[in-house]
Amino acid sequence: MNYRIISSILSRILAIEAGLLLLPLAVAGIYGESAMPFLWTIGLCLAGAGVLLLMGRRPSGGMRPREGFVSVTLSWVFISLFGALPFVFSGVIPNYISALFEIISGFTTTGASVLPEVESVPKGILFWRSFSHFVGGMGVLVFMMAILPTDDEHSMHLLRAEVPGPVKGKLLPKMRNTARALYYIYMAMTALEVILLLCGGMGLFDALTTAFGTAGTGGFGVRNASIGAYNSAYVDVVVGVFMLLFGVNFNLYYIVLAKRSLKGFKSQELWVYLLVVAAATVTIALNIVSQYQSFLQAMRYSFFQVSSIVTTTGFATADFNLWPSYSRALLVLLMLMGACAGSTGGGTKVARLVILGKATWAEIHKLLSPRSVSRVTLDGERLEEGAIRNTMIYYMLYTLFALGSFLLLSLEGMDLETTFTSVISCLSNIGPGLSLVGPTGNFSIWSGPSKLVLSLCMLLGRLEIFPVLTLFASGVWSGRRRGR
Repeated sequence: MNYRIISSILSRILAIEAGLLLLPLAVAGIYGESAMPFLWTIGLCLAGAGVLLLMGRRPSGGMRPREGFVSVTLSWVFISLFGALPFVFSGVIPNYISALFEIISGFTTTGASVLPEVESVPKGILFWRSFSHFVGGMGVLVFMMAILPTDDEHSMHLLRAEVPGPVKGKLLPKMRNTARALYYIYMAMTALEVILLLCGGMGLFDALTTAFGTAGTGGFGVRNASIGAYNSAYVDVVVGVFMLLFGVNFNLYYIVLAKRSLKGFKSQELWVYLLVVAAATVTIALNIVSQYQSFLQAMRYSFFQVSSIVTTTGFATADFNLWPSYSRALLVLLMLMGACAGSTGGGTKVARLVILGKATWAEIHKLLSPRSVSRVTLDGERLEEGAIRNTMIYYMLYTLFALGSFLLLSLEGMDLETTFTSVISCLSNIGPGLSLVGPTGNFSIWSGPSKLVLSLCMLLGRLEIFPVLTLFASGVWSGRRRGR
């Protein structure tokens, strides 16, 4: 294990976090709030970065996959450990474990909160809380690669570990250029949403924080009633559409915008994603129409909630706890599926569902015709056996971690609906679940140990399990890299 490379990367991450904290510090100054929670955190981040920089000075040798996976996992752990401090120092969340849960929920773009109400929380803290969605949405390491010089070998291993989805790739010859291209698209879409929300009469602070939550598909709101507090069909449509857009693979945007090719529109994953959203929206609207004044109004609330859940954003305009069983059951299935690979959304990803379906059909065809050769393809390209095997193992691990976490949380004696959807919402990075953790509830009902279990679920979900497991793999911490 090349410890110096890992220390060097972690020092950069903490230095970047210190820089990012200047934004909520400025917001606190604008609203006349105490700057000390952010100043103390910035100081500790810089001190930690300094120590790690000394440990990782003059790193030698290259980066192997093991260093890439370990660096990504530890970067998310470190940025969360320090990122929780403003909540503690400000007294908004004095318990550190609860504060850690809140910021992990922010960076992993989960949106599960322990705060019973948010409108009395200082604006600087609310900004940091929502801004963590924006930072974590595209990935903290992708952000680092976009702004700091990193050689292509380092970048490839980091991108493989952090970018969600079963198939990894790069759009441009250099990984740093790929990271920059993704961030340009990401920031442009966020800015466009802010402008549209301002045109709809929303204030600048609310527009920024809402756009951060939408871009990262996170869902932290600055109003107690989430997006429903604005009671605006215009806002619902704008946020709903942008949630769907941020749930699309960003590679497709680059192909369409930069390469001026229609190939992006031919993505099988994209069409499955859109068809599922359309079908779910219509059927839920039909199921809940009796609770609203018209079918059009039912469609408005159905579309927003389907968009919010399938992209794992977690914003709400209605208490879907009160919807019929079919609607709630379908929302849980959408939680499990999630958005597209390569997007800022969570869940198991539509691409994996497509691969699983095609691999299953190929296996059935092979049973019926043993001498035939069945190939699994995605968008016209044959998938390697490794990609199919990775998909199968991922679903198995997802199920095992979900069941294990469910059993651990069940020790607290909560009802099954609350317990199960708490686990699924955290493991799929969604935010709200059902029953006590629904859109009008929060996660403060859980004890400290349960919050740690759910925090681990959020990290496992965001990093898609494998990078986290590498920390515990046999021999990963031993051995030295031979010089080149």
